[in-house]
Amino acid sequence: MKNNIIDDLIGLIRKYPRQSLTCLPTPLYRLDCLSRELAGPDIFIKRDDLTGLALGGNKARKLEFIIADALQKGADTVITWGSLQSNWCLQLAAACRKYNLKPVLVLFQTYELPFSYEGNVLIEHLLGAEIIVRKTAEKGKSLNQEQAFMTLREVAEAERKKGRKPYLVSVGGSALGGHMEKPLGALAYFLAMLEIYEQTRAREEVPDWVIIASGSGGTQAGLLVGAKALGLKTRIAGICVSDKKEVFLPVVLNIARELVEMLELPFEVKEDEIFLFDDYLGAGYGRITPEVTEGIKYMLKTEGLVLDPVYTSKALIGMLDLVKKNYFGHQARILFIHTGGIPALFAFREQLLSQNSD
Repeated sequence: MKNNIIDDLIGLIRKYPRQSLTCLPTPLYRLDCLSRELAGPDIFIKRDDLTGLALGGNKARKLEFIIADALQKGADTVITWGSLQSNWCLQLAAACRKYNLKPVLVLFQTYELPFSYEGNVLIEHLLGAEIIVRKTAEKGKSLNQEQAFMTLREVAEAERKKGRKPYLVSVGGSALGGHMEKPLGALAYFLAMLEIYEQTRAREEVPDWVIIASGSGGTQAGLLVGAKALGLKTRIAGICVSDKKEVFLPVVLNIARELVEMLELPFEVKEDEIFLFDDYLGAGYGRITPEVTEGIKYMLKTEGLVLDPVYTSKALIGMLDLVKKNYFGHQARILFIHTGGIPALFAFREQLLSQNSD
């Protein structure tokens, strides 16, 4: 029965063009040391930091559909935005180069980190991406989308005057806007949920919970809709990394509903199906705290895994705290998705070293 469902759902996805950018499926396995140390739920990890594009990360999945959309629309330039050490921007630049598109990146200084050719920015420079750095009064949270698109439209006009054909896309490839008219980023994680199911069902290890760092909404929305389409009881918990729950929940809900409409699925997504936790924002988006540093060190010392300082470290902090509070229950199977972003670790070295308690 499930095989037929998967085939039917993949058939819906095939309606949308896709370019090859990733090495799939990414590894999924049990974190034995962490599970043993916590003495509670079984903890598994999905290594979407190993997607294969540039230094890996979850955005490569989204870009398979987004780059295909840009090519189909005749673009020769892709313009997007992100924060200074945006892993999305790095992966977009790498994806563009694979398909002979010019990447233009508008990097907003949304946290207190000076511009330098380190981390993601160094690789973007080596890729030959055009990098435009803009200051913003908003610190420690995500940038207003309309404000960002206003800047992108200005940049796009300059590109058109050079005779180029730009394609504009939102941060993370999540929200609609610019030239992305369908929730293609969420579609990619709908497909990822099918991949997760295929990897876990044979061993009877389908997760009860999936834990992710949630920053722009598309990953969480896609996983949620995918789980519902498969008829699973799996719940998706997003650990907020930039915005409070009351601000961010409508974003995730809207993207999820757009995806349901796009695929013509026979159900609706309700607000109470979206699990978001904003207790672990710390000092705000991109701000390094002792908890972030300790979380990175803990995962290295426990499992030999490297986490990034902006996204996955906060997701780990949230997951560990919720496990200790027995939120999931001792018998739960929890899948932690590593979404990448590791190059940013090196750009934040001073902040991380200043928090060193050893």
